[in-house]
Amino acid sequence: MGGQYRITGDKYPRLRRPKRRRRLVLAVVASMTALGLVGWGTLQLIDVFTGDEDQAAAAGPKADCASRVSPSPKASGSAGKSGKTGVSAKGFPAPGKITVNVLNATPRAGLAKETADELKKRGFRIGNVGNATEEYDKKVKGAAILLGAKAAEDAALPVLNTQLTGAQLKTDGRKKATEVDLVIGTGFKSLSKQKDADKALADLTSPEPTPTAAAETC
Repeated sequence: MGGQYRITGDKYPRLRRPKRRRRLVLAVVASMTALGLVGWGTLQLIDVFTGDEDQAAAAGPKADCASRVSPSPKASGSAGKSGKTGVSAKGFPAPGKITVNVLNATPRAGLAKETADELKKRGFRIGNVGNATEEYDKKVKGAAILLGAKAAEDAALPVLNTQLTGAQLKTDGRKKATEVDLVIGTGFKSLSKQKDADKALADLTSPEPTPTAAAETC
């Protein structure tokens, strides 16, 4: 080139990028990476919080639906209240409103009085106590005959029937529905145990549960 200096040999000087530019590039890349991580983390947090709300919203209607169809007892009375009102929720009279004539149709002496005393302890009124009439004396083979008016068939007779097992229910021409006869037969051993009789009476007189609202499809 006509100058004083010449380049000889097969090696040429290499040009290097300034160190300042390399640092700038690395800083830009690092910043973009950090921004990407922050954005990804933000999206994850949003998904977590909004996902819980969606699940709660989805579960809400099912819970509401379940609460709408839960059964509840009828508003009026129960067996426990029948002693005050005289009538249970199903229309059965309380034991205290029923007069029981206890009649012994067996050869066993004192059975009528013993049974009458126990019924009195359980809340029943006691009428006549003694031997059965000739129509039934020594002729009742089962545990007992419960005898009452036609109107007592679905009232006083079933209530008295909760106090023993194996009795036969019959009706006659009497008018008073709350007075019934317990004719003790030769198959009679004793009244039911107190706890069993109480449970049977509660099952007879307790109200049936009814749904509070119509069922909904969830």
